[in-house]
Amino acid sequence: MSPLRLTGLTKRYAGTAVVDGLDLEIAPGRCHGLLGPNGAGKTTTLRLALGLIEADAGEIALLGHPMPCGAALARRKVGVVPQADSLDPDFSVRENLLTYGRYFGIPKAELERRIPALLEFAGLAGKAEALAPSLSGGMKRRLTLARALINDPRLLILDEPTTGLDPQARHLVWRGLRRLIAQGKTLLLTTHFMEEAERLCDRISIIDHGRIIAEGSPRGLIETHIEPHVVEVFGEGIAGLHNWADRHCDRWEQAGESLFCYTHDHLALTAELDRMGSPRYLHRPASLEDVFLKLTGRDLRD
Repeated sequence: MSPLRLTGLTKRYAGTAVVDGLDLEIAPGRCHGLLGPNGAGKTTTLRLALGLIEADAGEIALLGHPMPCGAALARRKVGVVPQADSLDPDFSVRENLLTYGRYFGIPKAELERRIPALLEFAGLAGKAEALAPSLSGGMKRRLTLARALINDPRLLILDEPTTGLDPQARHLVWRGLRRLIAQGKTLLLTTHFMEEAERLCDRISIIDHGRIIAEGSPRGLIETHIEPHVVEVFGEGIAGLHNWADRHCDRWEQAGESLFCYTHDHLALTAELDRMGSPRYLHRPASLEDVFLKLTGRDLRD
């Protein structure tokens, strides 16, 4: 049984469809990424899935329970990491976990047994008695993740879980999330870090204007939508390379003072750049970020 199935899901605000006939099914024991620019409908989709708001049309099944009428039962085995931390400032790290766990009716003795492993998971073993306001932003984020696991959820929903974390903390969280997947947990992840999605997700849905516009594995999306090699040319004067790019690139885009050349033959392209003595360039394999920008555009979304 799919931990989460959305069928024809629609939500409108002021007549505008924020989620527009969306179909999504999450496979058990996998990490599914939901990617999209700001305003694409990701967070609204998650709120609908959790029964926090009611859809205008469509069906939702969360752990087999219809939503929103089955929300109370379904959410007993769901963990949620929201975008904004909501820790209790009057409580210590341990007390935040203990209090949150009591909302699920978990006996105190069982919570005391679970808390040390969760603190270790979040890299907070030495901070059990520290008050929440004394923690750094990264520590608060990791505590929010540990708190989401207190009820041993079958499905973990993570809305931009590593925002504000430094690289070391991000890698710590990634290792922990991979362990959860190996243990059979199901993860639904939204993130703006394309590297994070590539590292963690078995399958990805790219959403824009409330609709899924592409879906597949990270590698499959790259192979389907993007040429295998990217050569980025930097510096002033790259506007003068447009005609050259038309002749030598399969496809190209300019963003600021960078020219992105997409190609199947990077050796010929870089040899030509070397011969020209052109501005600096960088060759790299195509990535999920290239797919994302191709499908959703490079314009800034507010």
